[in-house]
Amino acid sequence: MSRSFLTLPQFMRRQAVLKQYRTFLRTARRLPLDQSEDIVAWVRSDFKANSSVEPSDEDRVKSLLAQGERMLKELTQNVDLSTASYGGDK
Repeated sequence: MSRSFLTLPQFMRRQAVLKQYRTFLRTARRLPLDQSEDIVAWVRSDFKANSSVEPSDEDRVKSLLAQGERMLKELTQNVDLSTASYGGDK
């Protein structure tokens, strides 16, 4: 039974993916509960849908990370606007 290990660049990209996931969840939780539940469900399903991407498919992983960064930036801006109009967190 052979077990493959991640190379250092693959490991570092994996850490970046996990960090991005956590940041999405933290950002979503700044919204009111009814909205944050929808965003969290969306984030989980999106990450789960892409969990089958092989770590060795570096171009695809990098592309998904970049796409995630754009989406995270947009979410953060929307959350900032939303929480400003509510007068603070939750």
